[in-house]
Amino acid sequence: MSRTFAYCRVSTADQTATNQIREIEAAGFKADPRRIVTETVSGASAIQQRKGFMKLLDKLDEDDVLIVTKMDRLGRNAIDVKSTIDKLTGIGVRVHCLQLGGADLTSAAGKMIMGMLNTFAEFERDLLIERTQSGMARAKAAGKQLGRQPILTPAQRELVRAKIAAGESVSAVARCLKTSRMTVARARDGAMA
Repeated sequence: MSRTFAYCRVSTADQTATNQIREIEAAGFKADPRRIVTETVSGASAIQQRKGFMKLLDKLDEDDVLIVTKMDRLGRNAIDVKSTIDKLTGIGVRVHCLQLGGADLTSAAGKMIMGMLNTFAEFERDLLIERTQSGMARAKAAGKQLGRQPILTPAQRELVRAKIAAGESVSAVARCLKTSRMTVARARDGAMA
């Protein structure tokens, strides 16, 4: 027998999943309160890092239905969402997304929607990469230094090498310059620290 579950996620502790639960009920889905999983976790967190969702996975069986209000409740990007939907499809769970008119994302139409969304997400990612590379090339051509600025000035790096050569420890030099031991060690070894 098919059971209905709901997954409601919010990103911060000052938010509540109440609106998501109401939206699911207003769409005509009835989920036993014991089958409504709410959690506070960033959407950027992988599904495996979401304790509530992982417990939900353990409860789901073949023919169950999982309701989410929006795609981004399952993940921040299309690749994560697709991976999650594939995992749910693999155990025979149907996934309905209210944002897409309640479409079952595991059906043929739902798979088509997911394919289109993945295509657009990949296109957007490729555009972002192109813009980033173009901007970096322009900055480099203009003579700008890319990457982090060195923590120590050239004079401080020289001071590090002199103090180490005089027998001072890395820790003592780091305390003197109010920086980390790793920064001092990189300067000692000739890296731009």
